[in-house]
Amino acid sequence: MRIAKISRDTAETKISVEINLDGTGVYDNKTGVGFFDHMLDQLSRHSLIDMTVRAEGDLHIDDHHTVEDVGIALGKAISQAVGDKKGIRRYGSSLLAMDDALVRSALDLSGRPYLVWNVEIPTQKIGSFDTELVQEFFTALAMQGGITLNVNALDGFNSHHIVEATFKSVAQALREALETDPRKADSIPSTKGTLSE
Repeated sequence: MRIAKISRDTAETKISVEINLDGTGVYDNKTGVGFFDHMLDQLSRHSLIDMTVRAEGDLHIDDHHTVEDVGIALGKAISQAVGDKKGIRRYGSSLLAMDDALVRSALDLSGRPYLVWNVEIPTQKIGSFDTELVQEFFTALAMQGGITLNVNALDGFNSHHIVEATFKSVAQALREALETDPRKADSIPSTKGTLSE
């Protein structure tokens, strides 16, 4: 099974992440940041990655370290769980509508991290959550997961809808990329013969 457990302890946060890439989207996420937990739940549910996240962070300062460090740990867990990437489809994309929002995500589990981010979020806050942290999370996820990730918000005016559509769209793209290709289940999807670098 493609599973991983990552622990990350610093002076700012204490993070543990457990995932199963071949799950059914079962989640149990508790970071102390309510809106972020809701987004992680969406990421799990729509990627079908079983996910348990626990985070204790310096929330008396702000949510930044907690959100970023969860992204780091989750990216590392995905990279570890997918292993040598033999048999995966590698590429995934999703055009996802949610009410007024329309978000397009495309990704490559290339081993070469890169983020293209064209997501305008109208407000600085959703409740008490700083919306700039959405990009911080996906930057950390892409960098540590070895993911080439391109995200574009094509429409929308409601910040909650735009952000939630972003998490769901990336989740759908991850689901597609991580699936086994039945016609190439025993080979690595690259002419180089490796996707580790």
